[in-house]
Amino acid sequence: MANYHLSVKTVSRSAGRTATAASAYRAGVSITDERTGEVHDYTRKGGVESAVLILPANAPAWAADRAALWNAAEQSETRKNSTVAREFEIALPAELSAEERQRLAHDFARELVERHGLVADVAIHAAGKEGDNRNHHAHILCTTRRLTPEGFTEKTRELDDRKTGAVDYWRGRFAELQNKRLQENGFTERVDHRSLIEQGIIDRAPTRHLGPSASGYERRTGQPSDNRLRHEREANERLSGAKALGELERQGSQLDRSILDLSNDLASAKAERERGIQPPVIAPDLYAEIRAGMQSVQSLFESQKILEQGKADVAAEFARWKAEEAAKAQTIEAERQRQASELAKQRQEVEAKAKAEIQPKIEPQKGRGYEM
Repeated sequence: MANYHLSVKTVSRSAGRTATAASAYRAGVSITDERTGEVHDYTRKGGVESAVLILPANAPAWAADRAALWNAAEQSETRKNSTVAREFEIALPAELSAEERQRLAHDFARELVERHGLVADVAIHAAGKEGDNRNHHAHILCTTRRLTPEGFTEKTRELDDRKTGAVDYWRGRFAELQNKRLQENGFTERVDHRSLIEQGIIDRAPTRHLGPSASGYERRTGQPSDNRLRHEREANERLSGAKALGELERQGSQLDRSILDLSNDLASAKAERERGIQPPVIAPDLYAEIRAGMQSVQSLFESQKILEQGKADVAAEFARWKAEEAAKAQTIEAERQRQASELAKQRQEVEAKAKAEIQPKIEPQKGRGYEM
């Protein structure tokens, strides 16, 4: 079954990361960082099916060299906390052939390049050896600046700001391209980038990306990982909330129709009375009916208020849960960056210590001769 995954990540110096290392790892090559002097050699890394640079029109000739490109990208950033690269990670349908998966990834990357003027370094990775042969994916490492014949220029800040909707657009566009390739190759499966709630599906819990560590644990042990158990628990909570909200909305719609029907009946009765076509003998019954109707309307309005409050409570609880999850995610990301920064600092200290130990030690000359 085809599934959808697209995530956008950044490579930041504040986390101790570099664009040269990120590119070398994803492409399975060796790149020397001219800024730090560090050699990133991943030539022994397996699982890289292909690695291709996609350049904008009129790009300078030197940009076709991966090492030159990413060193230039690093040197164009001067701040210690600069974002030096942006990555689109996409899942590729296992139903398609290797050639069609590559075509899909390259077409998507080419559209990114044409719209934003950046460079895309597309590395397609094979499914893991221990997996179920379905985890085909691509890493599209993008420069954070536009590339012109004169070199790197302005930042592609439209991809930083969620208010512009640029990332949401690309999520939808990748779903369109994936469905197009599936259709062209005779498959009926389709994917949707929207959440289940946005699709109007409230009877199925969404799937979550477990990550390589959790997936490896499940393959080795055959047991669900902590990540899966946590995701399932959270999904069930969201599903229960969505169902409760849906039931309240259904009851509210029925109540709205009942109020409208009763209001129409009362309006008709009032109009007939004002026209004077009601026989005097049935006037008491009509007044009693109107009073009963007004009492029913009042009761229905009270019920409507209770239902509206219930919907508001469920929505508020769901919003609170989302805010808590966002705060947790920010805390985890901050801790990850702190650990990465600490690791980078420790590595620098170890390297400095090692250099100091291998330097020859020269004793200072003393002002007197040796004693015999």
